[in-house]
Amino acid sequence: MLRIEHLTKTFGDKKAVDDLSVHISRGEIYGFIGHNGAGKTTTLKSVVGILKPDEGEIIIDGLSLKDNPIECKKRIAYIPDNPDIYNFMTGIQYLNFVSDIFGLSDSERKEKIGKYADIFELKSDLGESVNSYSHGMKQKLAIISALIHSPKLVIMDEPFVGLDPKASHILKEIMREICNGGGAIFFSTHVLEVAEKLCDNVAIIKEGKLIRSGTMEDVKGDASLESVFLELEG
Repeated sequence: MLRIEHLTKTFGDKKAVDDLSVHISRGEIYGFIGHNGAGKTTTLKSVVGILKPDEGEIIIDGLSLKDNPIECKKRIAYIPDNPDIYNFMTGIQYLNFVSDIFGLSDSERKEKIGKYADIFELKSDLGESVNSYSHGMKQKLAIISALIHSPKLVIMDEPFVGLDPKASHILKEIMREICNGGGAIFFSTHVLEVAEKLCDNVAIIKEGKLIRSGTMEDVKGDASLESVFLELEG
């Protein structure tokens, strides 16, 4: 579903991502962990086309992001760590705006918006201005907007930040449902306990370089993911 091949991205004299290769198959929840500044967000932004890699190739569902950017973006969704939503819109206006971008029919958007707004308990707030939303409400709106076009690959940067425990639990269930339906999830997180319980595979990045990757069991062995991460971080 996603192949990152020898990705390199430099800002000035600093290599934010250095020759990174990660492969994610259908049905996998793939965790991406590292300290602040390790290169996680740069990698995710490169995968979704926000940043242009200096070197390397990104393949999404068999298509080159460089050669087929629009077709690739139709297949994915991106939930950033700090949702940048148009504050002048109401919640429902924003969701209809996203639906328009992905060409959803009236019936499709009505079904998906209704379903996810109910699940995340946001339905009664969709008529309110986004400017009045709390951080958690904006995060829920961003999640709903990412799911309504049924993406095959969901890229998430710290998706649980700002969510209450119930919403976090719901999101975990949705992540697994997407993978059970043949999709894939690639997400970064600092909550290692969540990654350990949720992920099928994990990659650990340090100073832009991949230092360990594989199945969760192979990476952590008999130890906890937290202890392995701290040991690798030195």
